[in-house]
Amino acid sequence: MQSPGLYVHVPFCLSKCHYCGFYSLTDASLREPYLAALLREMYYYKSRSEAFDTFYIGGGTPSVLAPRQIEMLIMGAHRNFIISDGAEITVETNPADTTGHLLQVLYENGVNRISIGVQSFNDGILDFLGRRHRARQALEAFKSSRKAGFENISLDLIYGIPGQGIKTWKKTLHQAADLRPEHLSCYQLTVEEGTPMAGMIAKGEITLPHEQLQAEFFFCTAEILEKEGYFQYEVSNFALAGKESRHNQKYWSHKPYLGLGPSAHSFSEGERYWNRAAIRTYIEELTIGQLPVEERETLNREKLRMEALFLGLRTRRGICLDEFLINYGQDLLQEKRSTIEQLLTGGFAELKDGFLKPTRTGMAVADSLALI
Repeated sequence: MQSPGLYVHVPFCLSKCHYCGFYSLTDASLREPYLAALLREMYYYKSRSEAFDTFYIGGGTPSVLAPRQIEMLIMGAHRNFIISDGAEITVETNPADTTGHLLQVLYENGVNRISIGVQSFNDGILDFLGRRHRARQALEAFKSSRKAGFENISLDLIYGIPGQGIKTWKKTLHQAADLRPEHLSCYQLTVEEGTPMAGMIAKGEITLPHEQLQAEFFFCTAEILEKEGYFQYEVSNFALAGKESRHNQKYWSHKPYLGLGPSAHSFSEGERYWNRAAIRTYIEELTIGQLPVEERETLNREKLRMEALFLGLRTRRGICLDEFLINYGQDLLQEKRSTIEQLLTGGFAELKDGFLKPTRTGMAVADSLALI
């Protein structure tokens, strides 16, 4: 069996960003009960014998926890699971929280990868997004992470924001690349239903950039970062050689992973299940010895095949045709010959060394490619 990944969701923020749909809340009084429940959930899964080779603490905003609380979380994972030597261990941080003390605690507890939620180096855009940090703090957070000894740092950035021009975005990209992080995640703004920004759009107060401008954002991102030495290994992710996110790649290739915490998802051997997105229910059920699983879904071969197409064509690696035939019983070149020829002719994909790979143009419309 392939080594699984471990994910822990920390559902706390000091304030909610205007666009964010991830499950989190601002009630700090629930942090200690959450940690107690999380440790109970870890203990429930303790009997798992396989070693986790990635461990990702995300949110929410994990860095709003006190350093001792994060230390307790990490120690709990090591006490209940086998975390393999050389495992990639990532913690997400907000620049406003990324203090020298926090970084020292993370480093001393084996964390070897920091993901900093920068989003922009423009204070006006940060205000519009509802972020609580300043551009200056983002720069300081990066420098402090380096000083603390971290040699694998990822920065999150967002483009396609109402009012954000290409010139402003290019400036942010160059500022980020000048820092030389090992990894950059550059996401097109997605406005989730029920968020304040979705309400502003519904009222006509703001509009998202039109499709042509969105494409321009995408292509200039890839071109600038490629010139800076970053490889676009997935639609939104760029890395220096050998610094791709090992954990996130599990999600894109049907590798097993265990998710803990409210709203966390898990996947193993064709089954996907997820926890309730309700922290009080999460705490209550674990307190009485119940797992807080909301629902389970068994994916048949056809659904796995469709997901493999969708996910594989979002990555530069693409789809290994031989593996696809073995795993899903479909010879894509034979059964989808006409469609694939159209993709090749249109410059959306290429066949190379037994792989069907999206070109950069194809990655820009990756969701459509999966319709083959």
